Amino acid sequence: MALTVLIAPSGFKECLSASEVAEAMAAGVRRTLPDARVLHTPMIDGGEGFTAALAAATNGTLEQVTVTGPVNVPVSAPIGLLGGAGPKTAVIEIAAAAGLRLVPREARDPAVTTSRGVGELIRAALDAGAEHILVGCGDSGVNDGGAGMAEALGIRLLDTNDKPIGCGGGALARLASIDLSNRDPRLDRVQIEAAVNWHNVLLGEHGVTRVYGPQKGATPVQIMMLEAALGNYAARVRVATGVDVTTVAGGGASGGIGAGLHALLGAVLRPRFDMVMHYTNFDALLAETDLVLTGEGTLDSQTPFGKVPAEVARRAKARGLPVIALAGSIGEGAKVNLDCGIDAFASIQMRPWTLDEAMASASELLRHATEDTIRMVLVGMRLRDAAGRHGHRLRTVVMDLDAARRRPLISSDTVAPPTGLSGAIHLQSPQDAEHGRSCGAASFPAR
Repeated sequence: MALTVLIAPSGFKECLSASEVAEAMAAGVRRTLPDARVLHTPMIDGGEGFTAALAAATNGTLEQVTVTGPVNVPVSAPIGLLGGAGPKTAVIEIAAAAGLRLVPREARDPAVTTSRGVGELIRAALDAGAEHILVGCGDSGVNDGGAGMAEALGIRLLDTNDKPIGCGGGALARLASIDLSNRDPRLDRVQIEAAVNWHNVLLGEHGVTRVYGPQKGATPVQIMMLEAALGNYAARVRVATGVDVTTVAGGGASGGIGAGLHALLGAVLRPRFDMVMHYTNFDALLAETDLVLTGEGTLDSQTPFGKVPAEVARRAKARGLPVIALAGSIGEGAKVNLDCGIDAFASIQMRPWTLDEAMASASELLRHATEDTIRMVLVGMRLRDAAGRHGHRLRTVVMDLDAARRRPLISSDTVAPPTGLSGAIHLQSPQDAEHGRSCGAASFPAR
């Protein structure tokens, strides 16, 4: 019987979309197992591709509108109108209006980038007659708490002289009051739901500034300044609305836009995968699967906190399925993923590369890495079969390897032939994983 492989990756930020990653991995599977049944379900996490994916899943339509980008340059962004019965539902994504990919590397400064375009997308959805708006939160290049978004919808953020504070996360330090009197009245008649990473909080050691500020260009000094500015913003939001956004799960999503959506626009924040799964058939595909392959740009200690590979692994493990993750690079603390449902992981890089070289070759690297991964799976399957014939000898090998403090090629639970595949193959040693080493030198941007 042919092996059924489910490919469910995230995108590689600023490099490949989730669909492109899935296509490359599928090609790698077929190079080794041409008869395999390959199922595709690119995983959208609220970032790039969220709008198109939900529109396609519901036989909806897409419309392009021009909005203000994060560096105040006009950009084209999609609005999706979902198909099916029920209230007229529009879907937008923050990545299309305020995404990191829209900020040139030399211009990355979260003290000045703005979320204004997100508010303009919401306004365009309201103009289109939307009664329900879904907002995908992810992949942002801003750290302004949704201040720019709020201003595009008539909310005034003022300094001590009752003047607008200006753009960017740095401007929040000057915020003295929030005037809601000109807030777009249509917001009171629309239901807004935001798909967020439930683990993202606004402030503190694990807050959005400290965790994601560096990849958006923030220096150590700026991180301290932006953290204080968001703290001031949270205090002013509480005075204006009565909502304490410092305690809201998902409030740190997309540079704090989650907080602004909830407190200033009345949005309900939902775990992003709960929303996505409502419109996809992922769980049904799992029921037909033997092996799950997933992936993301950087697999590290943050992956278990709401990232695609961890969510895929959690759902696969509920069905007892083995999960292998491939990543552009392996970051610090990646070993923790072995305790979160991912059975094996590996970098796709096979030699030292510059970041630009690795990203330019990412599709081919993924194909080769997937091909090699499937070959390792086949070795594991042969070992499983051999276990039935030579169980005692293999058990002794496992014990000897454990005594030598090395991770064995097979684990003791594979001595008896299991149902389905064994997840005991490790393509990356735990020692390398713990120290953040990978086969290549380039580090892909984290999701």
